[in-house]
Amino acid sequence: MGRSTRGGDLPTIYDVARAAGVAPSTVSRAFSRPGRVKSETAERIRAVAAELGYRTNPMARALPTGRTAMIAMIISDVTNPFYFEIIRGAQAAAAEAGYTILLTDAQESVQLEREAVDRLLPTVEGLVLGTSRMPDPAIRMAAKQRPTVVLNRAVADVPSVVPDNAHGTRRAVEHLHVLGHSSLTYVAGPEASWADGMRWRSLRETAQALDMRVRRVGPCVPTVAAGTAATAMVLEAQPSAVLAYNDLLAIGLMRGLASAGVQVPCDVSVVGFDNIFGSDFCTPSLTTVGSPLRALGVSAVQYLVVQMRGARPHTGDPLMLPTRLVVRGSTARRGRAYRSRKSTSPARGSTSVSASASNAATSTSAGSR
Repeated sequence: MGRSTRGGDLPTIYDVARAAGVAPSTVSRAFSRPGRVKSETAERIRAVAAELGYRTNPMARALPTGRTAMIAMIISDVTNPFYFEIIRGAQAAAAEAGYTILLTDAQESVQLEREAVDRLLPTVEGLVLGTSRMPDPAIRMAAKQRPTVVLNRAVADVPSVVPDNAHGTRRAVEHLHVLGHSSLTYVAGPEASWADGMRWRSLRETAQALDMRVRRVGPCVPTVAAGTAATAMVLEAQPSAVLAYNDLLAIGLMRGLASAGVQVPCDVSVVGFDNIFGSDFCTPSLTTVGSPLRALGVSAVQYLVVQMRGARPHTGDPLMLPTRLVVRGSTARRGRAYRSRKSTSPARGSTSVSASASNAATSTSAGSR
């Protein structure tokens, strides 16, 4: 993206005119009617515009004030039920404030997300990035050009709204410990996920305090199919309990365990994360850490609207919303743990962590969900 001007606003036609030494009307003709401007002048105007990062904006030209009353919301995967209530909450908060949500699906692609940001910034008044996959510098650059809120991920110097991952993970591990489980396998999410790093760190710290053995398998794409595919690795680890990065992985894992003749929760207890729509449709219904999904969407938009109306953005610690443990049928007191007929060597691609482990997981500069 090009340089911003006037303290972070997108460059205007007047900025280009001033830098090129021509009248604003000449800049307008250079883009709308290039045949009416000398070729040398038009070339100079285009070069200056590119340097400043100026983009023509048909919507802004239609509205003399430059206001569009639109907020862009870019999410990583519109097919993930995690976003259903988030989107509903965001739409409700936007409508109440007099704005319309323009929703874009990045399809888990950094490139598509970047392209969407470039297209949308000139036409919207604010931006919500839902579990962005872009690196931190790209997010900070967007935030310099339009008010921006990052959802489900913490980015330095950019306002963020996140669920309390640490508390939710801690409650899940404590629940399994109370049920008599002394070992736990974590099915990890995407390697570059901020939320995955937070959950893994909290899991290790809690397990250490409770003297539980912990093993990690993955990373995994956060889908049902990936959860099913991870079944073999989980069974090699021979856990009596499993905590999955999200509900989709947990549901897929339960399908895989059922196909392998392993009963949930009699043989293995399974816990998910997020309490998505459908987490109680499976058999048994899924015990999960409930994230306040609708409230995340509402809070992100409300946070953004305050900025768009002139408030200085808060760039310290993210706004953190509470989580809660939702106990259903996929967890039970420890019975007979599943035992495979194979050797008890550690699962391929896994990490064994004892109670003495001291290294904390670190977050990364890329995606989240």
